[in-house]
Formats: sequence, structure tokens, C-alpha cells
Amino acid sequence: MNKKNKKLGIAMVGLGKYSTGQLIPAIVQSESFSLKGIVTGSEEKAQEYSTKYDIPEKNIYNYDNFDSIKGNTDIDIVYIALPNAMHEEYVIRAAMAGKHVITEKPMGTSVKQCERMIKACKDANVELFVGYRLHFEPHHLEAMKLGQTKAKGPIKKIEGSFGFKIEDNGQWRLQKDLAGGGALVDVGIYVIQAARYVVGKNPIAVRNVKLENTIFERPSEVDGDVTWEMEFPDNVIAYCSSSYTKESDKLYVEAEKGYIEISPAYYYYGLQGSTEQGNLKVERINQQKAQMEGIADTIINGIHNRASGIEGLIDVQIIEAIYKSAKTGERVTLEKIQEYTHV
Repeated sequence: MNKKNKKLGIAMVGLGKYSTGQLIPAIVQSESFSLKGIVTGSEEKAQEYSTKYDIPEKNIYNYDNFDSIKGNTDIDIVYIALPNAMHEEYVIRAAMAGKHVITEKPMGTSVKQCERMIKACKDANVELFVGYRLHFEPHHLEAMKLGQTKAKGPIKKIEGSFGFKIEDNGQWRLQKDLAGGGALVDVGIYVIQAARYVVGKNPIAVRNVKLENTIFERPSEVDGDVTWEMEFPDNVIAYCSSSYTKESDKLYVEAEKGYIEISPAYYYYGLQGSTEQGNLKVERINQQKAQMEGIADTIINGIHNRASGIEGLIDVQIIEAIYKSAKTGERVTLEKIQEYTHV
């Protein structure tokens, strides 16, 4: 496929707030993608978005007839932006239809789900991506460079936190059967990812986990606040937190001869960074657009998939270990992570 003369056709699966507010506008701006299809259970949204983006009726699907996308040559790839518990089903159905797949994070609600998704895409010979937009964000690329190249000496410690005051008591993120967990899986996963790509290695254990299931000042079926530590090789410790009850948004990396701090660190825009030399001066970008161009580079030009299903699986494995440590009060080792790099 020639990037210069053909855009990849993409279908958006799920038309929630993130899809309509962030992803679809980024796709429309993309040099490499064209919004060719939508999948929604709402006839009203189907009509609205087909009209707004000139999508033909044959490229409009619901969740029942989704599998018929297989014969649609307009669509090369689908983007799954559904509640976490639905990712597995639609990733596998997309793969069986012969389409490349992007799924939002967390990739799944269990390691077993992630393994099945990876296998389905591998068997179908399609690429699987996870929506890790910060892999393409300039501040975070600077943090990766600092950690992975040891430009300012070995990393000494990492501090990461992401949290907000959740407001809608009825939304799917607070329903365990749809979300699989609370603040940890929703926003804590950003902190896990950041620590991993700063160090350039996977953690060997999690420890000192504290978990509170209180939201709106009453018990919740999902976690509202979690703090934990991740041990990395070379005695690097990441001190981490996630929350649905208070605001936090920071990544701090301390090296032997300097540091980098990003705050806000994980939101869609407005990121600010500094080092011991002053404020970071980096390009302001549309994160979702940069993510989409990076994905296109993998599909069209064979560039390494930096946000692959393996990345998603490893994060879910770490999340499972954090929940296990919270339950047992013990340090939990992560020996199986190395096996996953060969799935």
C-alpha cells in the first residue's frame, strides 16, 4: 500500500465521548486515515455521524451485524472504543473479519482475555494496537530518552500519579462487570506505562499496595484510590498512585545527574515539562493524531508497533499483580512478564 495515494479506511466502533470528542476529529485531520465507517447501537448517532462525515449507509453497522464488515473493502482497520469488558469480543470479531484492530486501554479485563486477543490477531495475520497515545507525545519521548539512554546517568527513582474526581455515579467506569476495576485500570495504567517506557524494562515485582474502595464517601464495587510501588532492575523504584477521588497528574524521573518532570503529564493537551535546565520547549501536538500517524507507519511502512497487544497484555498482568498484592498484603513478583514478550 502506498501512503502517498491511499488513506487507510477506518471504522469507529462505539461513539462515546472519547470517540466523538477526540478520536474522530484526529482521524479527520490525519494524513493517513479516512473515517469510512461507524459501529453504534444508536440509530440517532448513526444518522448524525453518517451525515456529518459523509459515511454511506453500507458502511454503517450495529453490534449485531458487525461481522458483515468482513466483505467491506472500504475499511482496513477498526478502532474499538467500548467499555473495557467488551474489548475482547470486538477485537476478536474484527480480527476474524480480516481487519487490523486498535483497542482502547486497558486492552482487557484479564490476562487471559489479552492472550486470546493476541492469538486471534496473529492467526488472522492482522496488526493489533492499543491506544497508548503518549508513546507519541514529545514530553514523554523526552522522558523515554532520559531513562533509556541514561543521558543524565542511571535512573534513581520515578514518581507517577494520575487521578481526578469522578462525577457521574451511574457511568460504566464505576460498574465492575463493565470496567474490570476502578481508578487503577482507568488512569493508573498511564502511570504503569510511563514507568515502563522511561526505564525501558519491565518491573520485577509490585509491593506496598494500598487500595481504598470508597467513592462519593461510600463503599464502591471498584477501587477509588490505589497507591503502589513497582520494583525495576538496577534497584529502580517507581512510586505510583491513581485516584477517582482527588486530582493528580504528574510524572517525575530522577536520574543521577538531573531530572525531568511533566505536570500535567497524562491529559490530552496542556502538558508542561521541566528539567534542571529549565522548562522543556517541545512541539505542541494533537496526541490522537500523532498516535494515528504512528499506527499508519506500522501498517503501511512496516515500522515497529510500539503500542502493540503485548504492551497491553503486560500492563494488565501488572494490574492483576497489584490487585493480588492489595488482597494478600504481600510483595508479588512478575516472572511471567518475560514470557509474554514471546507470545
